[in-house]
Amino acid sequence: MCNRYASDIRKAGLEKEFYGFEEWSETRITPLLGNAVLEVFPKSFGPALKLGENGKLEWTKMRWGLPGPPQFGSAPVTNIRNVKSPHWRALLKTQHRCLVPFTAFSEYEDASPKGQKVIRWFAPPDRTMAFFAGICGEWYGDYGSKKEPNVGTHQLFSFLTTDANDLVRPIHAKAMPVVLTSELDCKRWLTAAPNQIESIQARVLPTDALEIVSDDEAAQYVGGYLK
Repeated sequence: MCNRYASDIRKAGLEKEFYGFEEWSETRITPLLGNAVLEVFPKSFGPALKLGENGKLEWTKMRWGLPGPPQFGSAPVTNIRNVKSPHWRALLKTQHRCLVPFTAFSEYEDASPKGQKVIRWFAPPDRTMAFFAGICGEWYGDYGSKKEPNVGTHQLFSFLTTDANDLVRPIHAKAMPVVLTSELDCKRWLTAAPNQIESIQARVLPTDALEIVSDDEAAQYVGGYLK
């Protein structure tokens, strides 16, 4: 399942609409996020949007991966599938919803030659920005490593996964992220009652909502930051 995605906000051309910037600086540095153009990995920071008290979307940054069930060691979970789990049920209220912007996400190819990991990237056909259906929460603990502990209060997110559609299934049959492509989809995700989440999760993404990125284009997603 998706454990690496790109959030190239500048490329999407929506800086002003969502973040209040006309454009990112040439250094790609912002005071809030650090690096404006990201390749996001588990436990690293990614941009997210939440509804503020004024009912408007507000930009924030969070780390990717909510703690999983204690019986499994509470290891960070980046992709959430079982919304009936008692562990995740407490995070299904609207105050724990967010939108996770992406410009491309990756999956390892199931049918790749033995011993090799072939990565494939999926992106909107117009290369603009879409969103994952995010779940977020505050957590206190050590979000670092044995070598570099990071104890404190952390803002964390994960996102829902669902059955792979006809585009993703031949590459990665197990699952794919729940992708929101329209303003209506995003509004519904942020405001729907908890008992409606399963129906949102069960919706099959139209095949033409994404396309497989060519190998040449995919090269820009490698190396820590988008080129």
